[in-house]
Amino acid sequence: MKELSLNILDITENSVKAGATLTEILIVEKGDTLTLTIKDDGCGMSDEILKTVENPFYTTRTTRKVGLGIPLLKMAAEMTGGQVKIVSSTKEIDHGTTVTALFYKNHLDFTPLGDVKETIVTLIQGHPDTDFLFTHQTTNGEIKLDTRELRQILEGVPLDTYEVIVWIKEYLNEQYLTVLDK
Repeated sequence: MKELSLNILDITENSVKAGATLTEILIVEKGDTLTLTIKDDGCGMSDEILKTVENPFYTTRTTRKVGLGIPLLKMAAEMTGGQVKIVSSTKEIDHGTTVTALFYKNHLDFTPLGDVKETIVTLIQGHPDTDFLFTHQTTNGEIKLDTRELRQILEGVPLDTYEVIVWIKEYLNEQYLTVLDK
């Protein structure tokens, strides 16, 4: 994938398909590293599936015979000298999956982050009944959006309403401009 934001979209879509009610997307840029963590409260993966998830020829999808999301993320991280770690649990309590990828931004093969704002908007618009907690930490500040807070304020107005989507885009743009201008 040409942008990490597309990896975020792909992996988060898997979280939604796994029945997650909350998916946390955390990007931490510190020094020359970028750490991406996607954590969900979905059904989790068994140890057997967890062992095969990095294999591009394993997928739970019925529409195609390959699953490239995790393998491409792993390749992108490892090409910079980084790594990917996946932890998952199918326990009745505290189930879900956490994917953490470490990238070295100063490496020639570092994949740009891309339009993460549009990725977050796309996820919310496509899955208005799922909650997302998005946080992007940089040395200049933090960008944060929590759909649970939006739901409380909106009192029943669906998140995929046109006006709400426009507001979310403007809110994220404003936050990024504020943080980047520091």
